[in-house]
Amino acid sequence: MNTWSSDLTTRTGYTFAVRKVQPADGEALAEFFRHVTPEDLRFRFLSTVKHVSQERLDEMINVDHHTKESFIALERDTSTIIAVAMLGWDPVTSIGEVAVSIRKDHKGRGISWELLGLVIRFAEANGIRTLQCVEDRANASAIRLEREMGFKSRPYSGDSTLTVLEKAIA
Repeated sequence: MNTWSSDLTTRTGYTFAVRKVQPADGEALAEFFRHVTPEDLRFRFLSTVKHVSQERLDEMINVDHHTKESFIALERDTSTIIAVAMLGWDPVTSIGEVAVSIRKDHKGRGISWELLGLVIRFAEANGIRTLQCVEDRANASAIRLEREMGFKSRPYSGDSTLTVLEKAIA
């Protein structure tokens, strides 16, 4: 998986394509975020967001591949973006932070599980030693998923509404 593009199949049998984001994905990424619930937008950006700004979209698209990477999951039949995972890391500390978002009409199919698994494999292949997810404590489904994948929870310093989930990787 040198290019990190492949098809993934979930536990529910749903198959989707995944690849690194490309500069031409801007419009499709903006459309994707129009299909993410307001609550999930708040969980993703840890603030009230009604519309994902062009600046934030640019941050997800214009990655340097040395400290940041974005992956998109695509419905195979339509090439519609159904999920996005962004990973940023510090090459000095080997700590990375990941955030995953999914379309509201594709939840419950195991897509987030498979996409996060891909990010973990990518992090391991790139020498990242620890992955972190900063979650709103109210985001029970994300916290449950991350715990099932071996992430351990600890308090977020300075904000009792947040928690950090960490996973040591080889």
